Amino acid sequence: MAGRVGVSGSAVPGRLLGPQRRHLWFWIFTGPFVLGLVVFVYVPLAWSITLSFFDSRNTVTPSHFVGLGNYAAVLTDPAFTASLATFAVFALFIVPATYVLALGLALLVHRARFAKGFFRSVFFLPTACSYVAASLIWKLSIFNGVRFGLANTVLRWFGADPVAWLSTTQPPWYWLVIVTVRLWLQAGFYLVLFLAGLQRIPGTLYEAAAVDGARPGWQTFRYITFPQLRTTSVAVVLLLVINAFQAFDEFYNLLSSAKGYPPYARPPLVYLYYVALGERQDLGIGSAGAVILALIIVVVTVAQARWFSLGRKE
Repeated sequence: MAGRVGVSGSAVPGRLLGPQRRHLWFWIFTGPFVLGLVVFVYVPLAWSITLSFFDSRNTVTPSHFVGLGNYAAVLTDPAFTASLATFAVFALFIVPATYVLALGLALLVHRARFAKGFFRSVFFLPTACSYVAASLIWKLSIFNGVRFGLANTVLRWFGADPVAWLSTTQPPWYWLVIVTVRLWLQAGFYLVLFLAGLQRIPGTLYEAAAVDGARPGWQTFRYITFPQLRTTSVAVVLLLVINAFQAFDEFYNLLSSAKGYPPYARPPLVYLYYVALGERQDLGIGSAGAVILALIIVVVTVAQARWFSLGRKE
């Protein structure tokens, strides 16, 4: 028979029934995603690693095998080491600032007596905004030039001189612009992570602390709340460092102009963009730089995980 008759009397194909055919539905639902992952992630990744060992200028087709020559060229390029220094400065600013802001907002929202969902949505909403759009708003509306922009308007109210925020290097005011836009964009996401961690803390711990005479506020936060958020804090720091490595949109859209990108504040991805897709069009060196950057991210992530004893049994 081509099929079996079900309870309702309709014929159902036998190949779609029974536990022995459950894997068919698994591939029906996950197959498109697996195919997209292979085609758009794994294949380009493998091809990028292949190109890193070849001289591939102005083409994605390997032409001449150079071995580790591209890696040596990247590691000895002062522009690449300068990009890593830019990342270090950016991470030094953005990681602790986002951590403190997200944790502080999470504590306030968690203790709110009403409209918790409203405040959670308001703070999370910026994460849905495009990095490009937010960067342009910061550049054209808030920190625009010397004569215009909200920031310079506020400075004039207090009698201070306007500042060319994105072109002044002494002092480097452009860091204020870059850090604030990233802070506004991502703080809400980590706020939600901290909220999830706060909701997992048993209320009995605070009751026991109150019985033992612990004061609400700093003492309770120091000895109960913060230690209970250890796992969440480790995950947040790991994600913040990885995202700092991947910074590109805000740097490129804030600092680039019709004259090009300035020689300062070039993170690793901006460096790779100009090497592989700029005037040089050197996809071999660009691929080698991408592999080196990926390895650095892996090493830093593993080192952080071991430093914080992530995954070990308490």
